[in-house]
Amino acid sequence: MKFFTQAYSIVRIEAGFFTRFPKLLLATFFVVLLPAFYAVIYLSSVWDPAAKTGSLPVGLVNLDQGLIYRSQSFNMGTDVLNRLQAHKMFGYHVLQDEQEVRQLVRQGKLAFALIIPRDFSSNAIPGAQIGLGKLVIYTSPGNNFESASLARHFASSLAHDVNQSLNEQRWSMVLTHAAGSKDNLGRLRQGVDQLRAGAKELHRGTATTHNGATALSAGSSQLNESVGQLVGGVRQIGGGLRTLEARLPSGADLQRLSSGAESLVIAHSGLQQGMQTLTSGSQQLKDGLTAFSVEAKDSIFTPAKLADGLEQAADGAARLDAGLQTARDTQIRLGAGAGQLSQGVASLTSGTRALGAGIRTMVARLPEEAQLDQLTSGAAKLSGGAATLADATHKVALGAQHLAVGLEALATSIPTSVQELDGSARGLSESVETVVEVDAAVPNHGSGFAPNVLPGALWLGAGIVAFLIHVKVLPEPARNHSSVAQLAGKVALPAVLVLAQAGLLLLTVLFVLKIPVRHTGSLALTLAVASLTFLMIVFALTRAFGDAGKALAMIFLALQVSASGSILPVELSGSLFETISPWLPITWVVKGIKASMFSAYEGEWLTPLIWVGLAGCVATVFAAGIGRWRYVKPELIRPAVDF
Repeated sequence: MKFFTQAYSIVRIEAGFFTRFPKLLLATFFVVLLPAFYAVIYLSSVWDPAAKTGSLPVGLVNLDQGLIYRSQSFNMGTDVLNRLQAHKMFGYHVLQDEQEVRQLVRQGKLAFALIIPRDFSSNAIPGAQIGLGKLVIYTSPGNNFESASLARHFASSLAHDVNQSLNEQRWSMVLTHAAGSKDNLGRLRQGVDQLRAGAKELHRGTATTHNGATALSAGSSQLNESVGQLVGGVRQIGGGLRTLEARLPSGADLQRLSSGAESLVIAHSGLQQGMQTLTSGSQQLKDGLTAFSVEAKDSIFTPAKLADGLEQAADGAARLDAGLQTARDTQIRLGAGAGQLSQGVASLTSGTRALGAGIRTMVARLPEEAQLDQLTSGAAKLSGGAATLADATHKVALGAQHLAVGLEALATSIPTSVQELDGSARGLSESVETVVEVDAAVPNHGSGFAPNVLPGALWLGAGIVAFLIHVKVLPEPARNHSSVAQLAGKVALPAVLVLAQAGLLLLTVLFVLKIPVRHTGSLALTLAVASLTFLMIVFALTRAFGDAGKALAMIFLALQVSASGSILPVELSGSLFETISPWLPITWVVKGIKASMFSAYEGEWLTPLIWVGLAGCVATVFAAGIGRWRYVKPELIRPAVDF
């Protein structure tokens, strides 16, 4: 019981401080909140980096010229870019110039870059050798070691994905050719079926042709017999012709007929001459009677009856003359007809003589009638056999056509050559590999992480130095000094301590950790300026908030470590940290150290150093103008740390 009473009395006295000093209560609340606040800052920066990889800038350059392979056009570079942009794993930036993207990586504006060479498709697709198709991953571990690690992991997975895609395309081609072979096999089977059908048709046509040839042979035999019978028929025709020959007029009769016709023509010629003379006399008589009649009418001495009789006689003479004229014309036509008759009789006699000669020839040449009948029957049978032979020949031609079509299908279905896969087995399985090209190389993980640790160590050193002194306490004699002199005097010894920390840290890097440093002088200058800047920031916070400012300095350290990309690339920590990162001094200290140690950011260390120095100047001005000093007699000043 006594134990609890004693303990309670101490607790009551300690708790009384919170009622007597309200600021202590506020400070206590802040101290209670500090671990949770620190955990939120730190863990939120690494909460889910995989979900924020889309913010990490990565350059893409496609120089691939493509390839025409087996009548197909390929451009694996375009395919790779399309696949990457579709998955959106990183924040891709497509560029056209290889040198430009390399410079952006060296400057730290891109985490890393993928460069697809011009001959990528021509080397990767045939698969002649393993890893002949190169994909270049350009990264700078000196800029950000974690980004370089992501680049190496990306290179490994990219090579696997591209090889898998190529293998899928190759198997697709194999299956396509297999499908084509299956189609060719189907056409081959169809052609063979047509060939079989044509062969059967040809067989049937050949049998029919044989039957037709047999019938043709039988018809030919009958034709031979009929020809023999035809001779007898010709004899019968000869007999009939001989009878006709016997009935024909003799040559003397034909001569008399011809002579009579000629005499008729001669008689008509004499008659024509007599008719002409008679006609002439009749004309003279008519003219005389007409003239005598006219004179008798005009004479008073001629009796009237005589004149009338003369007139009638003149009329009769005229009619006689007209009749004689008609008789003469008729006789002329009769004479012409007699001439034609004479010519016809001559032709008739000549034809009759020729007919007799022809009949005598036919009698000698013509076969008998019965033989002609047999010849007709044999010709009919020969015609039937020829028709059968023609039908059989048609079937043979049809069968030959089917056979030709089947053979054509068979020929076209068989491939002329077998396409073999190019390349080697290992080359086809892994024809693509990634090549990681490094700028600002880092020898190991510890060396790569060092630029992120050194600023934290300097900040921690500055915070510890602040705990060694009473930051807001000055000796009484300094009351009348200027604010700049007061601050300079208060900071001088802590500045020497932090510079000593920076120097010792540099020696540790060079001789204990043995990290290769490209620019030792710039690294020493960067550590010195950073240590002084951090000291002034801690002083400014302490001047503003008292000892709570020292705690705020630790919180500010956690914020800067999270936002400077010391654990992960700042793009993976979230938009808040990415936004405030350029405004934090440790961010620039990290860049300066990386530029000095590894020639990162193209070795540009002066610009970060200037920004860190400006931050120190701002903190110095702030520390000099904020807060109040607590003046104490020199003999009353005690160490801030109790040993």
